[in-house]
Amino acid sequence: MIAFNCSWLNEDLRMFSDSINKFIDQEIGPNYERWEHDKWLPREVWNKLGNAGLLCVDIPEQYGGFGADFKFSAIINDIFYRRGFGAIAGGGIGVHAGIVAHYILNMGTETQKQTYLPKMVSGEYVGAIGMTEPGAGSDLKEIKTTATKVAGGYLINGSKTFISNGQHCDIVVLACKTDPKAGAKGVSLFIVETNTAGFVKGKKLSKLGIHLQDTSELFFNDMFVPDDAVLGTLNSGFISMMKELPRERLILAISAQAACEGMLDITLDYVKQRNAFGKRVADFQNTRFKLAELATAVRIQKAFVDQCVSLLADNQLDAVTAAMAKLHTTELQGKVADECLQFFGGYGYMTEYRIGREFVDARVQRIYGGTSEIMKEIIGKELIKD
Repeated sequence: MIAFNCSWLNEDLRMFSDSINKFIDQEIGPNYERWEHDKWLPREVWNKLGNAGLLCVDIPEQYGGFGADFKFSAIINDIFYRRGFGAIAGGGIGVHAGIVAHYILNMGTETQKQTYLPKMVSGEYVGAIGMTEPGAGSDLKEIKTTATKVAGGYLINGSKTFISNGQHCDIVVLACKTDPKAGAKGVSLFIVETNTAGFVKGKKLSKLGIHLQDTSELFFNDMFVPDDAVLGTLNSGFISMMKELPRERLILAISAQAACEGMLDITLDYVKQRNAFGKRVADFQNTRFKLAELATAVRIQKAFVDQCVSLLADNQLDAVTAAMAKLHTTELQGKVADECLQFFGGYGYMTEYRIGREFVDARVQRIYGGTSEIMKEIIGKELIKD
């Protein structure tokens, strides 16, 4: 095995890693295949994650968290993905704890923080973020959901799609147009509780991969929310979202990197055990050369991802560097998934083999959080600006 150790690990993080692995061994591993088959993650898993201290670890203690730095959050994603259980960590924990909780922490009023963050830490509340719409994916300034000012609050109308945690969620950070004529400058964010009249959870969407993670449509029909539901400053939602995207994209990069490492591990095990034409698959030169290329690419990439983790922990990660990390790691994840599956032959195409699940799960990584094409735009514009 190749030791892809995180350069930023310290003794506290190693101890925390032990608790994560123990939780996975007891609560996740024995049930994961059944949940994948059922295409459903039981709601009580969120409560178990909260009880185990695996939600919102980098939220301050005054709001129920541990007050740990970003690296503790990063190691959760790293271990879940490395072990092949990324559907729980990525669109699940990653959205809830890595994105929604930090929107509230960084932009919320003290009342909003005290109301929602402790419940998110415990798993009592599950969070989702409502940005993507049927006609507006990566281009967030084109959203059509509106929030119209009325006495005492706003009436929200519209819809969202591809919403991670959309079935289980109790609160949604919702992006709406409060000034439809102002483009990006007319977007505001709201914290919406899903039991609000006019809030409708649509069907759970059927996806190519990450089956157990619930992804849904959401609809809003004359949904009234009070003035204090506004998150941050009115009409500054687009800027706020842009500030939070580097964190979101780094979480995806950490996940993709760990998935690459995990796929290499299981492939190395397989080629050493599988025989063809009278010798181990591992003993063919093509096997060694292909794996050498993949392992080298993953190892080099590891250094960049580790650097980005340290930068974010020090609040120094910029949007372009985060876009580079997201672009490169997710593209490599797709390549590793494809080439590793090939070593398994026909067995790799069977759903009972983990590599098959990794293959289909990897594909969305180049889409959500901003497509690879959007990442290239961000990077390219920075390179050629005057």
